[in-house]
Amino acid sequence: MTDTPEPTKAHFRSDVTVDLVKSAAADSDVLFAARVSTAGEQSLEEVTKDPERSKGLINFLMRDRHGSPFEHNSMTFFISAPIFVFREFMRHRVGWSYNEESGRYRELEPVFYVPGESRKLIQQGRPGKYEFVEGTPEQHELTSRVMEESYRQAYDAYQEMLAAGVAREVARAVLPVGLFSTMYATCNARSLMHFLGLRTQHELAKVPSFPQREIEMVGEQMEQHWQNLMPLTHAAFNKNGRVAP
Repeated sequence: MTDTPEPTKAHFRSDVTVDLVKSAAADSDVLFAARVSTAGEQSLEEVTKDPERSKGLINFLMRDRHGSPFEHNSMTFFISAPIFVFREFMRHRVGWSYNEESGRYRELEPVFYVPGESRKLIQQGRPGKYEFVEGTPEQHELTSRVMEESYRQAYDAYQEMLAAGVAREVARAVLPVGLFSTMYATCNARSLMHFLGLRTQHELAKVPSFPQREIEMVGEQMEQHWQNLMPLTHAAFNKNGRVAP
């Protein structure tokens, strides 16, 4: 008689998390970088003068798309999200640096993404012109049940190979893109604005965007951290249609 293996103790999540690990980012970084073109070494003295004038300068730079002054800052985020989010995320290359946890060097934890009740499930229309609408309770139940069953089966297969001595870098191939991963992502305000313009929907955006909801959830949290650090720059971004300079 053989023992029945214990079911996988998987954890299912419908959220993502974004923590601001460190930053060197303030509206003043934009100001001294911009004013050096006319004030030279005196540009640092201009930073604390006339807040309204500073607000106007940042808006001018954003409006007329003088982008380089928005690069003299840095933000590092620690992000926990499904792997499929990171594969979209890493298409953003200019002004970004990434380091993600590795399935070659550590045993991956059984934490998986299942859409929450607020996640719209049904796609209507043709590619390039479609919308998502609410799913029925039955569709949500089906999605959760099938995903959870599939995740458990995949993770059991992963554990079976590891127990047999198969290398982690080989065994991980059976794991789905709904598995949660973590990474550090570092950017500046200009690269973040470009990301937000593509990966979030917003009523003030001049150019419409149609992001997958899960990466938009990451973008919304990153934007809140950035808004707290650089409120004048964030306000100018919104005022000028959420287009990166």
